[in-house]
Amino acid sequence: MRFRDLLIMSINNLRRRKFRTVLTVLGVVIGTASIVVMVSLGIGLNELTTEQIASYGSLTTIEVYSDARWGGYDSSDSSEPDYINDDVIEKLKKLPHVKGVSPVLSVYVLVRQGMYEANINIMGVSEDFLREIPIGEGELPTAKDKELRMVIGNQVITRFNNYKTGEGYWDTMELPDVDFMGKPLYVIFDMNAYWSSRQPQEGGNAVKPPKKYMVETAALAAGSVEDWNNYSYNIYVEIGLLEAQLRRIFKKQPIPDQPTNKKGKALPYLVYDSAQVFVEDMAYVTQVQELVSDMGYQAQSNMEWLEQSKQQSQMVQAVLGGIGAVSLFVAAIGIANTMMMSIYERTKEIGVMKVLGCDMKNIRDMFLLESGFIGFMGGVAGILLSLLISTVINQFAGGEALTGMAGDLSRIPLWLNLAALAFAVFVGMAAGFIPATRAMKLSPLAAIRNE
Repeated sequence: MRFRDLLIMSINNLRRRKFRTVLTVLGVVIGTASIVVMVSLGIGLNELTTEQIASYGSLTTIEVYSDARWGGYDSSDSSEPDYINDDVIEKLKKLPHVKGVSPVLSVYVLVRQGMYEANINIMGVSEDFLREIPIGEGELPTAKDKELRMVIGNQVITRFNNYKTGEGYWDTMELPDVDFMGKPLYVIFDMNAYWSSRQPQEGGNAVKPPKKYMVETAALAAGSVEDWNNYSYNIYVEIGLLEAQLRRIFKKQPIPDQPTNKKGKALPYLVYDSAQVFVEDMAYVTQVQELVSDMGYQAQSNMEWLEQSKQQSQMVQAVLGGIGAVSLFVAAIGIANTMMMSIYERTKEIGVMKVLGCDMKNIRDMFLLESGFIGFMGGVAGILLSLLISTVINQFAGGEALTGMAGDLSRIPLWLNLAALAFAVFVGMAAGFIPATRAMKLSPLAAIRNE
């Protein structure tokens, strides 16, 4: 008997018992929808967490720093501290799966515009780092620029105070009247001289205030003052131009916060606060991080948070999926019951088919197709129901309520729909296997005599 004939017979048998078929299909609908919705909540929670962590900074970036930079080493040791300098940057660039490395040099400065000022860090970074910053307005500075230009974080403006009244954004909840793109900022780099000039000196000799340098803004980071990320609170400049600016200002004097030799003189090289290593793909971040640690440096990345969050999300997803699977298991019992009742009602029909020479396997396949078709109909309807439930969940209980980030909490990818449909058909056929085998083994004569 052809497959098409078996399928038609199976569908006709189900149509003859519409009410029972509908009730059985309804059980599969509820079970399938439960699994899809529960798993979609786990997927949505996992993706929302990933998006939240990614919003803080790149998931393919590793921050590298040395304990020696801030005195975390034995000063009696005759060997040179493991500072992060240009030689270390070159070694990091040669690590496998690394597409770029940026040194990071922080300089504490005072910036002014009109009656507003802010004490802030200017971060010298490479062009690779600057390209990681989401830009809302303007264009990124480059090493080819003749003058120092800045990229302003989206929350930097909240750090400005009116130096006459001492009030700032957090006092008045009004943004200071600072025009980054329209007017340059005046920057004081020599903060030691600045503070000395403001203190009374013995003998009445005042310290000359340090020179102010006019620096233009090249770009503003994307986002409002309420959107926080790793780039929000700092000012960024190209590190080569920053180094040249510092050497012009301090000449042979030690640059503030730079380590010196035992005689108190400046080192012949620049010591960076840290380095940012940019990895080709998220899959290699952990591997590269281990290589950096083997070099003797501290390394951290957002992938550490992500891995921990994924483990928690997977546990939640497994629990939610298990709850949904229970519903489908109950539906499988209903399918098995329906098929057993169908066999008892059609015993004489089965006997006639056997006497007429119908292949035993065809009888078994007919009942398997019936149970599988129940699973298919229930799976399709269950997927449609799950899409409706998911829409309602996202409409009234989105991800913002749980994670603080806007986005759908329930997410149903295409593979989940296909997997749920396949699983529903499998459960249906598995539930019908024992009844189908029983039908195949019925004695023809006993079946014909059955009333």
